[in-house]
Amino acid sequence: MATSRPASPSSRELTHSTGCFTRQTEGSQSLERGLMLLRAFRIGSSSLTNADLAARTGLPRPTVSRLTRSLVDSGFLRYDTTERAYRLAAVVVSLADAFFHAVEVPEIALPLMRRVAETEMVNVGLAVPDQAAMVYLAAVRCSGDSVSRTRRVAPGTRIPMEQASIGMAWLAAEAPAVRAEFLARIERKVGEDWPAVSKALSRGISQAQRLGYCTANYQPGHLTAVGAAFRGPDHQWYGLNISFPHEPREKRRDVARYAPLLLELIAKIRAACGIVDDAS
Repeated sequence: MATSRPASPSSRELTHSTGCFTRQTEGSQSLERGLMLLRAFRIGSSSLTNADLAARTGLPRPTVSRLTRSLVDSGFLRYDTTERAYRLAAVVVSLADAFFHAVEVPEIALPLMRRVAETEMVNVGLAVPDQAAMVYLAAVRCSGDSVSRTRRVAPGTRIPMEQASIGMAWLAAEAPAVRAEFLARIERKVGEDWPAVSKALSRGISQAQRLGYCTANYQPGHLTAVGAAFRGPDHQWYGLNISFPHEPREKRRDVARYAPLLLELIAKIRAACGIVDDAS
């Protein structure tokens, strides 16, 4: 008598067991390419031509032309007839507004972050991942160093995940399958620099898993940061960091001061969010 094989787990079951979104059905390549064009817009590049978009995304010009037509028709881009280039349309502001109304952590965290930043004269940031970057949801800049005074950091600002303590701490907290997916994205992005990047990431992830926080020199020679991660009431992992002027001789002392403040700040944010357990 033939024995039946056990049924393979469904994609929904795999998603819940691994923590990594899984679906057996294929996605829409056209939609993914259209979203690539929207991601090409950054601070300092408010208008982009089809040629600019093709160069930034690596997509063929004819494909870009078809996609920009669809994005204009659907209201996500508008065509500037004076510059002969595309700009983001107002709908993206509506999407951002909808996002912040649905996510309560930034609003709750910001006054607590500001109190620490202003008292200690440091920078405090809250971020979540997007692709291979961390995107700030809230930031308070009070450090007096030249980089902090001149570099604009606001909701929507992106930083490379692999370069920042906030990114490494987030990677350390996530499920192994999710972490592996993001590490693969970073490897594709950095290319031949991966061996050195991988070594630094392994150090930071190990440190965060061991101590509850990790350190990194962001903008080397200017800022040192301590980063940690916590799970919010929406079950999403958030990264939080404190950065301060980089003083090589005083780094050990500064980390010993700011790491406990960071962990205390996380505890206060979680308590303000109504999270009463001790699990992170």
